[in-house]
Amino acid sequence: MLKLEARPQPSGFWGYASPILALLVTVVIGVILFIALGKDPVRGLQVFFWEPIRNLYAVSELMVKATPLLIIALGLAVCFRSNVWNIGAEGQFVIGAITAGGVALLADKTTGPWIVPAILLAGVLGGMVWAGITALLRDRFNANEILVSLMLVYVAVQVLNYLVYGPWKDPLGYNFPQTKTFDAVTKIPRLMDGSRVNIGLLLALAGVASAWLFLFRTYSGFAQQVGGLAPAAARYAGFSSRKALWIALLSSGAAAGLAGALEVAGPIGQLTPYVPAGYGFAAIIVAFVGRLHPVGIVFSALLMSMFYIGGELAQSRLGLPKSITGVFQGLLLFSLLAADTLIAYRVRFTAKKV
Repeated sequence: MLKLEARPQPSGFWGYASPILALLVTVVIGVILFIALGKDPVRGLQVFFWEPIRNLYAVSELMVKATPLLIIALGLAVCFRSNVWNIGAEGQFVIGAITAGGVALLADKTTGPWIVPAILLAGVLGGMVWAGITALLRDRFNANEILVSLMLVYVAVQVLNYLVYGPWKDPLGYNFPQTKTFDAVTKIPRLMDGSRVNIGLLLALAGVASAWLFLFRTYSGFAQQVGGLAPAAARYAGFSSRKALWIALLSSGAAAGLAGALEVAGPIGQLTPYVPAGYGFAAIIVAFVGRLHPVGIVFSALLMSMFYIGGELAQSRLGLPKSITGVFQGLLLFSLLAADTLIAYRVRFTAKKV
């Protein structure tokens, strides 16, 4: 029979191998799911894992999907390493999109290219303000940041709906709940013709380097992580828990707001009720699959993007429901949680006593 036995110390091997095992388990369960739904499992796997990378255009679309996930997950990694549980990145993403969209709507024929940095800055500030509400309530009233940040997601969505159904609705939009299409001057510059990949990808890669330097090569980053791993030791060393809280939430909110600005002034090009795409929630999985390490998050963001694109293709080509994307995301998360058991425990085969 099988028995879990505690390891004398955590396994370094399984610390890196468990995400790979989780992916394999997800694939196996996915095959079973395709068979149960009466679909060809080989075709199903092809749609999820081959179609998103089969040519240069497909890879460019993968980069478009991966960019917001990567940026948001980097901010969440700082939070989670600081033992601050920001679950509301989706709301910060939406508010960043709203503030960025508000600046974009100010553009006219006389507006110059300077509007693009202003749009991005507005998105960053919007995300920071929204995350700052959580930080303030946690700091002043010891409110639970998980509940506060999560509830603020739904407030952010209602703010967006109010604007696109009300004062910001395009009067020439045939009564659809959306703003007018942003002027061309507000669009985020693209990296190449014939592709939707824009400078957001470069900002995301710069964020990877910045997050790595901050977490592993600066005194402030060290203080953040000590506060998360050992709060008592951090207090003894004189590290401020309040400062760590604010840094974690504001940096995470800034990242989510930037992602919202890049999305709304990039691929979307206007504000609609469909701006909340679930990136803020999916980025939580991305951060943990990437082991809260900036480099690992790059690969997990690409994997999660494949699930998004594969889910869309599965709807059109296999006739599967839209929820298939969330199913694969959930399978990956729960498989990871199960596989992580092997970090602290080893499996032993013991003979059954007669």
